[in-house]
Amino acid sequence: MDIEQFVARSEGKWRSMRSGHSLAFQQFEEVLSEIEIKKVSPDDQEVINLVQSTPEAKGEQGISPFRMEWNAESDWEPEDPSEVSAGSCILVPVPTSSSQGLLLRSLGYAEAEQALSQYSFLSDGTFILRTQYEQSIAEERIWFVSDHVRCRSSVLRTSAGSGVLQTSFASEVRRIEA
Repeated sequence: MDIEQFVARSEGKWRSMRSGHSLAFQQFEEVLSEIEIKKVSPDDQEVINLVQSTPEAKGEQGISPFRMEWNAESDWEPEDPSEVSAGSCILVPVPTSSSQGLLLRSLGYAEAEQALSQYSFLSDGTFILRTQYEQSIAEERIWFVSDHVRCRSSVLRTSAGSGVLQTSFASEVRRIEA
C-alpha cells in the first residue's frame, strides 16, 4: 500500500467506537464518533499555508491532501458528560519513498497544535504514524479489515518515551449512502 491508496480507501464517513485507557488518571473511556475524511485540492489555500509553514516540507510536493472532521461523545467528560467534542484538520502527506514519508497536520492528535508526523507502511498494509509533540509521543496504527471496516490503535508516551500515558483501540465502520 502507498499513501495515495491509503487516503483513497479512507475517504468517506465513518462511525467509530473507541475505548481508551488513561494510565495517568487510571480512567477508562468510551468514545463514539462520526468521522468524515475527504480529499482536498493541492491548490487549496489551507494546504498551501500548511506546507509553507512547515520548514521540513518547504519546497516539497504534498500529494493526496485531505480534511478530517469529527464529532465525538465521551462517557468521561470531566465537566459535562453530554458535551460533544468536534473539530477538523487538514493533513498533507509528503512521501519520501513509496512506503514512508511525512504527514503535515494542521492539528495534532495528542496535543492541539500543528504537528509533523512520520508515516510508514508495514508489508501487510498497516499504516504507522509517529508524532513527537512537546509533551508527548503518539504512535497510531491503522489497518483495514475490509473495504468498509478499519481498526485504529494508539499509544501515547511521555516525551522521553519511557512511560505510557494512554492507550486506545477503535473499530471504524464506513457509512454507506443508499
